This record gives sequence, C-alpha cells and structure tokens, in this order.
Amino acid sequence: MIILIIMLNLAFDQISKIIVRNEVGNYEIIQLFGPWFTLTKVENTGAFLSAGSALPDLIRIILLSVFPIIFLAYGLYMLLVKRNMSNLQIVGWCFVIGGGIGNLYDRIVHGSVTDFLHLDLGLFQTGIFNLADVSIMIGMFIIFTGQFFYKKEESLTLQ
Repeated sequence: MIILIIMLNLAFDQISKIIVRNEVGNYEIIQLFGPWFTLTKVENTGAFLSAGSALPDLIRIILLSVFPIIFLAYGLYMLLVKRNMSNLQIVGWCFVIGGGIGNLYDRIVHGSVTDFLHLDLGLFQTGIFNLADVSIMIGMFIIFTGQFFYKKEESLTLQ
C-alpha cells in the first residue's frame, strides 16, 4: 500500500507536467477558474518559490539534488522499517516522498522543475507550483495533524 500511494502521487505529478510541457507555452496564462486559478508554465531551477536558483551550480546540485536524495531514501527506509507510526503518519509520509521524488526527477532529468498552477484570491496569492508541491504540502499537513492526534492517543493510553 505504501508503494502504491507513493506511485500514485508521482504518477499524477509527472502526467500533469508532461501535459503542461507539451501543451502550454512558457509563461502562457490560461484561466482555469476566472482570474483566481490559472495555469502558467514556468521552469524553476531553484527550490520552493525559486529559492536557491541563483546559487552556484555545485552548491545548487548539492542542496537541491544530493540532500533530497538522502532525505527521500531515509524517508523510504523509515516507512518500510519503522513500526510505531500511525496509519495517518504513514500516508502523510507517502505523499511527501511521492511529491519529493516527482520534483527531484524533474530536476535531474530536465534540469528544472515544471511549475504551472497559480492561485490569486486577492489578498492571498501563491507562487506558481505543481502537483508534487501539493502532495508535499498535503503530506506535511497530514503528518502534523497525525502527530497531534497520535500523541493524544498515546498519552491517553498511558494514563
């Protein structure tokens, strides 16, 4: 089940990026739901919101490829070996790892990560992101929520 959840996250991310790379021009803006939710293709050579894109190549490769490979390998190891995680935490880590692999794959194979989704709700506006980023954010939300409830369950059973 762990591998299936990771692979589904990775598949949705990669399929969406293939479609965008083939069908949308760079910086082309396509309104999906009015001006609030648009599709705009950009190639991001940095991390989240282009952080690190101006770093020297060697440092950028270490920070954005080598460290993530180590982190993702450790995360997979923990998922497959660690036995004291709740099911909610396991699902959250599957989302984080699936999204992380998707962006890492892009960075290694294409030299950049394809971002294309943008929310503009007036006072609240996001940077341009992709489905791997969505997976990572959902996964982190699940992990933090699961950690809160898991700790509560654990403390209740110890009383």
